[in-house]
Amino acid sequence: MLTTPAYAVADAKSPLAPFTLQRREPGPKEVLVDILYCGVCHSDIHQARGEWGSSIFPMVPGHEIVGRVAQVGPQVSRWKIGDTVGVGCFVDSCRQCASCRAGEEQYCDFGMSGTYNSYERNPEDRRFDKTRPTYGGYSTRITVDEAYAVRIPESIPLDRAAPLLCAGITTYSPLKHFGVKAGDQVAVVGLGGLGHMAVKIAAAMGAHVTVLSSSQSKRADALALGAQDFASTRDGGVFKTHALKFDYIIDTVSAEHDYNAYLELLKIDGTMVLLGIPEVPAPVAAGVLIRKRRRLAGSMIGGIRETQEMLDFCAAHGVASDIELIGIDQVNEAYERMLKADVRYRFVIDIASLREAG
Repeated sequence: MLTTPAYAVADAKSPLAPFTLQRREPGPKEVLVDILYCGVCHSDIHQARGEWGSSIFPMVPGHEIVGRVAQVGPQVSRWKIGDTVGVGCFVDSCRQCASCRAGEEQYCDFGMSGTYNSYERNPEDRRFDKTRPTYGGYSTRITVDEAYAVRIPESIPLDRAAPLLCAGITTYSPLKHFGVKAGDQVAVVGLGGLGHMAVKIAAAMGAHVTVLSSSQSKRADALALGAQDFASTRDGGVFKTHALKFDYIIDTVSAEHDYNAYLELLKIDGTMVLLGIPEVPAPVAAGVLIRKRRRLAGSMIGGIRETQEMLDFCAAHGVASDIELIGIDQVNEAYERMLKADVRYRFVIDIASLREAG
């Protein structure tokens, strides 16, 4: 076992603090990755504070991981020592169900093994081993099956690549799956960690992008990120002037809001995709869907194949996340700032600071 410095929360009321965990030596088809950078996702806060009701403590958050391969198992064929790789939101799945066989491991019928706040799987029967919790990227290294790592293209700065492993794929996947193409009218609701990536990726696909935000102060940022238009939803008239305008709406907002008002902005056969999860379920009127044959859909992350596709797309189009690089000692402050939407647009931990602290 490999003694590994990390930061963890002991329980839902505690701040992140220094922690030591044991990583396993790589198995036959596993790689050991020395972590360089780890993004800070809003879901880290939800899970660290027990807000989703399934937290496993102590918890080492972090699922936007970029690092270099330090060791390889004897049967590893995909990677060699020194390769730069990413590890995203999950580190395993059952590998046997229809979703896994189709390369949609994130929708595993038996549940994916999250990079943290989940459990490792027994290699024999692929069932969860409740004695082996997973620990995430707020640590100096991680051991993972070679099939659940992805290649980071050389042209993407490594610190700015980290959030692509969650924010990037979470927005790329629905844009690709639902068929966004050049010339389509795409609205992005919310301009945070997810929203700013949705703008960049949709614009790179050639879509005409409009940002819909409650904060008028984000207009300049939206246009700088690649949007062609911006509308403040605090102006009630926006929902009239933009009615029947959009082919697609990518809704990244987790705060409570009226889905029906946004659905009225879609053209006939338009699609609105939900990425955020408000705490209170929102009512949807059947009429607003039926009148224009609209679709209301949801999307999570992407599978390993699609995550690699997203990274290659971003490299080809010069897309990376806008970040604020922090030391590990700033992570609790970062959580508080995120709750105030005080970040442009993703915090990323420089894991060298954790090595130095250790």
